[in-house]
Amino acid sequence: MSDFKKYISERKKRDRKFDEGFDEGYEQFKVGVMLRQARETAGLTQEELARRLQTKKTAISRIENHAEDIKLSTLERVAAALGKRLQVSIA
Repeated sequence: MSDFKKYISERKKRDRKFDEGFDEGYEQFKVGVMLRQARETAGLTQEELARRLQTKKTAISRIENHAEDIKLSTLERVAAALGKRLQVSIA
């Protein structure tokens, strides 16, 4: 087990509030990370992606850093601007 996973496991055991919100928060964090990685793989800056989406760089930063409550339609637009398509899976 990595040090990070060990830390999370131990913190969940001793901090009930942390445990209750961790999984949801982590999923939102992962969405933002995936979007940032897709943008970087496409060779775009936040500003370039913002221009393609006709929005501001701050909006792209907010999506990448705080992906909570992001609309599916927004994810589809970002994917299209990156030359990708969005796939949704329920597991």
